[in-house]
Amino acid sequence: MTLIDSRDIPADPTSAERLAAQSLSYRVVDLSDDPHVERFQRTMARGFLGPEPSPEAVAFGRSTVDARRNVGVYDDVAPEDAGPVATVDAWVTPLALGGGAEIPMWAISGVTVAGTHRRRGIARALLEGELRAAADAGVPIAGLTVTEATIYGRYGFGSAVPMAQFAVDTRRAGWSGPPVAGSLEYIDRDTLAAELGAVHERARRDRPGSIPGWDARWRGMAGLSPSDTDRDQVRGVRFRDESGAVRGALAFTLGERSGSFRFTLTVRLLVAETPAATAALWGFALQHDLVDEVRADLRPIDDPLPWLVRDPRGITQTVHDHGWLRILDVRASLEARRYSAPADLVIRVHDPLGLAEGAWRLRIDESGRAAVEHAADAAEDVELDISALSILVAGGVRASALAAAGRITADAAVVETLDRAFASFPAPALDIWY
Repeated sequence: MTLIDSRDIPADPTSAERLAAQSLSYRVVDLSDDPHVERFQRTMARGFLGPEPSPEAVAFGRSTVDARRNVGVYDDVAPEDAGPVATVDAWVTPLALGGGAEIPMWAISGVTVAGTHRRRGIARALLEGELRAAADAGVPIAGLTVTEATIYGRYGFGSAVPMAQFAVDTRRAGWSGPPVAGSLEYIDRDTLAAELGAVHERARRDRPGSIPGWDARWRGMAGLSPSDTDRDQVRGVRFRDESGAVRGALAFTLGERSGSFRFTLTVRLLVAETPAATAALWGFALQHDLVDEVRADLRPIDDPLPWLVRDPRGITQTVHDHGWLRILDVRASLEARRYSAPADLVIRVHDPLGLAEGAWRLRIDESGRAAVEHAADAAEDVELDISALSILVAGGVRASALAAAGRITADAAVVETLDRAFASFPAPALDIWY
């Protein structure tokens, strides 16, 4: 797959014009201007309510900034050396759609607006500007993870990749997992970062909704970020199969529970490319000495953990939104994935930004391959907005659930056809923030 470099894409002129009317400048950050880049980083940290970053933390994050298209909004009446009042960054990355299929995605991150400049349309300019820039560049879909779930639907994003959070009472849950051939070993944090990245990249291609990580992400998970207050608590293990190949890795911390010398084990990241590796790493966590509780988030909703214990009532599972998608090119997005059942439907899509508006005929053959074409004059079988279609594309939310919520208009037989066609195996997952 050929991916464009987002850094080559200029700032969206429509957003620039809107903000200029308020004496606000909207522009791509010049990566050759080190003080400018550092002010951008410090503004982003403030926007996410983080501590003032140390020089070491700024240096640690620089490689990530350098790899992305960073857009800042600047108050024209502020001093020349003032930082931005709003930020966003983006890059183009492969989005897995299952079965090895991938599609280029405009990944959006770092969206912040200073408390001093709220309610001036800046967030709207940032989000719409990113979507227009991506669409103009020919990127078919955009994605993000969110701190607030009520903001992004208005821009056409849909909560497409739900994830599970586990809290395990290890004494009640017990363990009944199968014996696993292979071995576990502790590893240092540099090795842990490398193994997390390598296993994740091999495993993610079969999981719809997943994207590649990056070096600073893995080093942060492994406790190597200078801004991580828990970094000295991070430990790691890896799992080798019978052949000696590394098939999984686990980053975790241990914290004492109220002076009892009993502990909570918190999973930072568990990556595995085989069922045996998954079982071995869960078994290590749940059977760890002196651990009464195991906590983990961003786990697939089809994670086998509840079936690896004696008493599943010892596990509290909470499903929540995580990965949000926004289709920009209906044809490219729907043709990229593979489907679980045939279909021949005309879908009417409404898009508040006009980027994907129209009627489309979706033909899915017996092999699960799709062909999509404009169907402007055809009677539609399905009517929905771009947010609902963006939810469906990953295959993790049933069309019948969206129809029951009034998000899809179609008769019962058509909804069932959508359910069967869009169902994804395995369930979509996104185990990192971006």
